[in-house]
Amino acid sequence: MSAFPTIAAFETALAALTTPDAQARDAALARQGQLTKPPGSLGRLEEIAVFLAGWQGRARPRIERGRAVIFAGNHGVVARGVSAFPADVTAQMVANFAAGGAAINQLAAAAGLELTVVPLDLDRPTADFTTGPAMSVEDCLAALSTGAAAVGDADLLVLGEMGIGNTTPAAALAAASFGGNAADWVGPGTGVEQEGLARKATAVTDGLALHHRHLNSAFEVLRRLGGREIAAMAGAVLAARMKGVPVVLDGFIGTAAVAPLALVNPGITAHCLAGHCSAEPGHVRLLGRLGLKPILSLDMRLGEGSGAAVAVQVIRAAIAAHDGMATFAEAGVASA
Repeated sequence: MSAFPTIAAFETALAALTTPDAQARDAALARQGQLTKPPGSLGRLEEIAVFLAGWQGRARPRIERGRAVIFAGNHGVVARGVSAFPADVTAQMVANFAAGGAAINQLAAAAGLELTVVPLDLDRPTADFTTGPAMSVEDCLAALSTGAAAVGDADLLVLGEMGIGNTTPAAALAAASFGGNAADWVGPGTGVEQEGLARKATAVTDGLALHHRHLNSAFEVLRRLGGREIAAMAGAVLAARMKGVPVVLDGFIGTAAVAPLALVNPGITAHCLAGHCSAEPGHVRLLGRLGLKPILSLDMRLGEGSGAAVAVQVIRAAIAAHDGMATFAEAGVASA
């Protein structure tokens, strides 16, 4: 059964967000105060452990079913010369994922994550959003529901994407959600030069001008300016929230997928961790607008969920310290 069969179903879910388990969170916080260390001395690791406890509903969180899901889609706007690579590369990279040869294969394995790759109609790119909506209502709902279905029984979800040209719709989504002009949000993506940057900015400007009267709901922003893989990530974030599953976001595109949801309900990112801050210039600005503090900053800009997967190793470290350390009483160590 489709998770979001109608626009109303999607909007109802977005309006009724779940909250973390306060009892589990408080118990985790109390445990942190009893462990053999000065209070706060593990810094962000302590925050991450308590965050996970609240969303997993257990005072000692764990990752038993960590899942990385990579959605792939193609974009009609690529015909405007906004990418350094042709659209065919999307399908070629999906084949590389299947063969185990991509960066995300190695990084997911290192982080102990099950990897799932979900291609979405790669032979049917979205429409060029500078001339009309990127997706029909039906296509957007289908992509949202595909994303929701991918959550499954995960207890930690890493989201990534593959889609040549998708930094351009991501920039359009950021601008539609948080304002500013195209130049505030476009960046080099896969490595376009100045002329390519100018084409990206023009595409974003033209798209916003064409659709501006309709950009008054999360659904319309996603379907008019986004892409199938971007909508799928949005659907996965929302479905994970409905199930209380914490999410690790990746780079600019994955974070931009959440922006239209935050425009309607700013609380949508409460169950999300920002895995890293990418080298794409708009990402740090987008994280700031969403109130997300990245775990890592390694100048990565690959996509594929790669930065988020690396961050999971830090998350596992936070869990290990929280769960495995002795308390002062257990260790016979005097507390302050």
